[in-house]
Amino acid sequence: MAEDAGTQLGADPGAGPPAGSVRDMLAANLRRARTELGLSLSELSRRSRIGKATLSQLEAGAGNPTIETVFSLSRALEVPISDLLDHRRPSGLTVVRAADVEVLRGAGVDLRPLRGIESGGAIFEVYDQQVRDGSRQDSLGHVGTEHTIVQAGRLGVRVDDREVELEPGDYVGFDARLPHGYIALDGPVRSVLLLQYRSDQRLHASPAQPPCLAETP
Repeated sequence: MAEDAGTQLGADPGAGPPAGSVRDMLAANLRRARTELGLSLSELSRRSRIGKATLSQLEAGAGNPTIETVFSLSRALEVPISDLLDHRRPSGLTVVRAADVEVLRGAGVDLRPLRGIESGGAIFEVYDQQVRDGSRQDSLGHVGTEHTIVQAGRLGVRVDDREVELEPGDYVGFDARLPHGYIALDGPVRSVLLLQYRSDQRLHASPAQPPCLAETP
């Protein structure tokens, strides 16, 4: 998404990252992804349009990643979001409480990563997505296919040069590599966001262990 680093994770910026936080997971996975692809910080900075100093902070676990930052890295590295925010969960019953999930904030959107699922050669990442009242979230594009189902509110969706309006119960899907954006048209919007990838787009995950983005309480 846009490379504005102004909106940060929903945590106290003055506090150190908790164990297993988005910050910690991104630091470890970003270093691994960049190394496996043989990219220097300078080259990744060029591809992602994120400053070299900011990337260095992120890899050290000292940065404050935003939605824009994570999606820009996904686009530049050509890997799923879950390759950057991967955390394993045991099999069996899975319950994710919204209040327990760390929020990833953007210019206009709050994302709560809920679950990663790998099945039949496809990977799905499930997010609770809230577009803030009067806000807009733009993306330059990233890996995968994007699916959104509106639960409450009216959502404006722009994909490349096309625009549509969605109401509760409506669905939209599109190639996420295209520039796109969401805007809340009349009050806040609540929706379910699914990001879909092919398994062969994974960088380093094992098929035997589906990618997960948050711990089970």
